[in-house]
Amino acid sequence: MPVGLLTLDVHIPEAHSLKDKRQVLRSLKDRLRGQFNVAVAELDHEETWQRSVVGIVTLSNEERHVQETLQKALAEADRLLGPALISHAMEVL
Repeated sequence: MPVGLLTLDVHIPEAHSLKDKRQVLRSLKDRLRGQFNVAVAELDHEETWQRSVVGIVTLSNEERHVQETLQKALAEADRLLGPALISHAMEVL
């Protein structure tokens, strides 16, 4: 069973507190969970105001479905975050 992991490196320059950052991330996580039925969690920089690494995970019986789901999640994250999305990495295990 293939498992897909999409990692997003995010920089939120307008965040001036952890509360600001978490508000942006909560919106992103809720949107991706609801729309794509994926698991989403902050993986790194939990105590840094303007940085975050977000992990998005999905699994399926077909690798093609895993890749399509992560591509759509990436497109939505890019739309929501805009220039705050610095980079991403995708892998299927």
